[in-house]
Amino acid sequence: MNVRQFTDSITTALQAIYPTSEAQAISALVAEHLLQMDALKRMMEAQQPVAPGTEAALEPLLMRLLAHEPVQYVLGTAHFADMELEVTPATLIPRPETEELVYLIKQEQAGRTGLRVLDVGTGSGCLALALARLLPTAEVMAVDISAEALAVARRNAARFAPQVVFELVDILNLLPKEIAPSSLDVLVSNPPYVRESERPEMRDNVLAWEPATALFVPDADPLLFYRRLAEVGRALLRTGGSIYLEINEALGAETAALLTPGDFEDVRVLPDMFGKARVVRGTRR
Repeated sequence: MNVRQFTDSITTALQAIYPTSEAQAISALVAEHLLQMDALKRMMEAQQPVAPGTEAALEPLLMRLLAHEPVQYVLGTAHFADMELEVTPATLIPRPETEELVYLIKQEQAGRTGLRVLDVGTGSGCLALALARLLPTAEVMAVDISAEALAVARRNAARFAPQVVFELVDILNLLPKEIAPSSLDVLVSNPPYVRESERPEMRDNVLAWEPATALFVPDADPLLFYRRLAEVGRALLRTGGSIYLEINEALGAETAALLTPGDFEDVRVLPDMFGKARVVRGTRR
C-alpha cells in the first residue's frame, strides 16, 4: 500500500460516520501523524510505500475515531496559531474562531510594550500562549478552575511560552492573587457559553468527549460568566485597558450590554469568519 492508498483507506472507513469532506480532512491528519509527514510531503510522496507496521498502528486510532472521539484527542494535539498544542478531554479543542480573537488582540495592541494580560479559563493555554508569542514584551497570566487543564497548559507552555504564569482560580468567586486592582491592560476569555437547550444542535464528538463544564451554561442564566467577567474587568483593568470576550452568537447584544457605558467605552460586537457574532470587546474608562 502506498501513501495515497493508505490515506484513502482511512477516508473510506470514516465515511461511515462523517461527510466525505470531513472524512478526508481527518484522514489527512491521521496519515500525516502516522507517516511523520507534513501535507506537502504526503502529496509529493503519494506513490511511496507505507512502512511496515503503519497499518497495524492505524487500527486502534481508527477504532477510536469510529466511536466519534475527536481526531485531536485521538492524536493528542491540535493546531492553533502556529503551535501544535497538546489537548486532552480535560481541555476544549481550540477553534479557528478563537484564533481570530488572538489576531484581533495582536492588531489592536501592536506596538504597546510592557502589557499585562490575563486569560480567564485558559484550558489548553491556547490564548495565553499565542498572545505571549505575538506580544513578546507582554506579561501574560492565565487561570482556570481545572487542575487537569492547567497541567496540560503548563506542558504546552514549556514548549511554546515558558514565561506564562498559571494559577488555579475559581473566577466566579475569586480574583487572581498576583494581579493588583487597575493594573491589567488586556483581559481575555473564552468562557462557557453554550446554553443547555442548545445540546441537541451539537454533534456527538463534542457532547461525548469535550468537557461539559467548559461548554455549557444554564438557560436560566446564560450570561453568568460574562457578568462576572465584566466585574473582573472593572476591578482589574486600568483606564484604557481592553476586555475581549468570545461569545454565543445568539447573545451578542445582551453580552455587550454588560459592559456598561459608565465603565467601558468603544464596546463592539464583532463577527467571525462566518459572519456570526463572536467577540465582544470594550475599553475601560
